[in-house]
Amino acid sequence: MAGMHSVDTILEKVYRDQRIGPEEALVLLSSGKLHKIGQAADYVGRKKHPHNIVSFLIDRNISYTNVCVARCTFCNFYRKPGDKEGYILPLKSIFRKIEETIALGGTGILMQGGMHPKLKIEYYEDLLSSIRERYRIHLHCFSPPEVVVLARLSRISIREAIGRLKEAGLDSIPGGGAEILVERMRRQISPGKCTAKEWLEVMRIAHEEGLLTTATMMIGAGETLKERVEHLDQLRRLQDETGGFVAFIPWNVQLEGTPMQASIHKEVAPVEYLMLLALSRLYLDNFKNVQVSWLTQGLKVAQIALHYGANDVGSIMIEENVISAAGGHYRATRDDLVRLIEEAGFIPAQRDTLYRSFRKIA
Repeated sequence: MAGMHSVDTILEKVYRDQRIGPEEALVLLSSGKLHKIGQAADYVGRKKHPHNIVSFLIDRNISYTNVCVARCTFCNFYRKPGDKEGYILPLKSIFRKIEETIALGGTGILMQGGMHPKLKIEYYEDLLSSIRERYRIHLHCFSPPEVVVLARLSRISIREAIGRLKEAGLDSIPGGGAEILVERMRRQISPGKCTAKEWLEVMRIAHEEGLLTTATMMIGAGETLKERVEHLDQLRRLQDETGGFVAFIPWNVQLEGTPMQASIHKEVAPVEYLMLLALSRLYLDNFKNVQVSWLTQGLKVAQIALHYGANDVGSIMIEENVISAAGGHYRATRDDLVRLIEEAGFIPAQRDTLYRSFRKIA
């Protein structure tokens, strides 16, 4: 793959603001040239964010139910229908969690749950409208697999489901459940979840209906480098169509106690994670924001990532259940994230869920 596809030649295109293709992305990802690719990603990131600001969010991830039929091999949070440990959070518990979030300066609620086989659209409408009546807080809820299931159970179209959720108070949709947008991998690691095509269709319709969304990617589950590029390419194509993604968030699988632990013997090292993160900044040229996952890589790697294309360190995560149940033991306070950003040479700013309002930290 020398000549026209050499690393230096490809990066020259990046510095000339030319788009790179999937084959070129694969060359970069396979090259081992982390420093060169990181430098290019830093260049692109600073062009998109010239004011030297790195943002963070204060929100809470509320898991409204742990009952799920997806059978994901990387999850040990879920419980099968009928399990005595299965739950659906009562509204008063959700209200209490929201009040605690607001008291801590939180501006958003990220609400996701299992793919519950009995919860139809009316449950979600009641949940959203009950929150909306009581609180002024951004509701970033229900990833595409949840939307697909609730629409199917309710015997309505994806478009109707999204329209009704929006009417009830939904503000935006999180990018969860993407994992790797390649059918070979999805059949293997999340056999009960929506297809890649369905995930993308939910996001396309959400964007058409005026809801912005985020996009995620999970690495380290046995996917090939080519499949990682395919995932990025699917996101870039949809973003070209709609412009509705506000951020890309790559994270690496956590395996502790999960069924996948027996088959995956190598965790994603910092170098591998940073390479993917840097490539995403180069390849996703139509995404403004790239967020580093300190929750899965730790604060030190997150700090380095700010020089490899990331411009956001995510949330302090007042509450998070799924990744922590699988061995994600990193924790961070607001002060931790502010210090991390400042020590990396950037100006910290608290943002809202959709990266619209920024409050610099004095």
